[in-house]
Amino acid sequence: MPIRRRLIILGSTGSIGENTLIVAKHLAAHADVHFDIIGLAAGTNADRLIQQAQETGATAIALADESCALNVAPSIKIYRGKDAALDLIKAHARRGDLVMGAMVGAAGIAPILAAIEAGCDIALANKETLVAAGAIVTEAARRNGVSILPVDSEHSAILQCLRSGDQSTEVERIVLTASGGPFRRATRETMACATLADALKHPTWSMGQKVTIDSASMMNKALEMIEAHWLFDLSAERIDVIIHPQSVVHSFVEFIDGSVIAQLSPPDMKLPIQLAMTWPMRAPRSATPLDWKNLRGLEFEPVDHDRFPAVKLAWNAIRAGGSSGAILNGANEAAVEAFVAGRIRFGEIPLLVSGALDAITPTPVPDLAAVFAADSQARKWVAQKLHSAAPVR
Repeated sequence: MPIRRRLIILGSTGSIGENTLIVAKHLAAHADVHFDIIGLAAGTNADRLIQQAQETGATAIALADESCALNVAPSIKIYRGKDAALDLIKAHARRGDLVMGAMVGAAGIAPILAAIEAGCDIALANKETLVAAGAIVTEAARRNGVSILPVDSEHSAILQCLRSGDQSTEVERIVLTASGGPFRRATRETMACATLADALKHPTWSMGQKVTIDSASMMNKALEMIEAHWLFDLSAERIDVIIHPQSVVHSFVEFIDGSVIAQLSPPDMKLPIQLAMTWPMRAPRSATPLDWKNLRGLEFEPVDHDRFPAVKLAWNAIRAGGSSGAILNGANEAAVEAFVAGRIRFGEIPLLVSGALDAITPTPVPDLAAVFAADSQARKWVAQKLHSAAPVR
């Protein structure tokens, strides 16, 4: 039986957004699953956003950058400015829609929460939504009877593996895999002075700049650990990380009887995107198949917490609760922006995040205002440290 559903893509011009459009076209052709693209939201790429609207027939578009011209048909509703994505959701999202949440950073939190309140299921690629506002978002999803379906390959893998046992009583722990990024074998001294070009040389995945830098510092894994805490209701003691450079095993679930279930697939984001779009149904693949004939070996090694302190920071943030996730995320975003701008060295990113977590006392986060207050406090703390520090030479 044909399936038809409305879809809104937040972050449509990024890697996840582009792959979502590819998957939607594939599902229509090969699985009789049809998505009507209702809305598209982007940050600054006006030309591609216009092109996407023309290709998909979207009736509404949103662009955060107010300086770019948007020449589209009069029938397309346009939203502009920093709240453009939120305005689009409030005006066009309705119960039963699927919203692909692929905006980068804390800017994605408010529109995703608004979509949940409107009764939309969320295909979640924006880590910050749960890292900074997990308690609020998961409660809203429960109250509105909607699903949060992970798009990160690691969380998608866990979701699939959890079909093998009861999540609350039979799971011992989950283990997220990490590629190790470009600095897996680098010394601490080399990492400390790594350039932006060095940090962007990811050996396995093709991702946006922010996510790639986070992968190099393993801060992306810290964010994923906090995200997993909220997605699967697991304590810090039941979440672990292991280095797996091939990026073929995307995560493990270890059960209380000693069984370990893993999910394997090539490093192709179309697979978790498609699964989130069709869950709990599986459809013919749009992603690259696993080539067993050329699979010669799978390596695993423990995380070096001295070189990659981000994992311990995540454990501490989960245990501390409250606004700790928002502090960690805000400090990291500010530190990454400073690194990209050449104001700090790569090795200072985790030091600034750790410093913010030590300096700022976590508080309860009953609403988004509290989340954004903690985020702002962390960014201001980083800015003050940068102001007093000597410039990078």
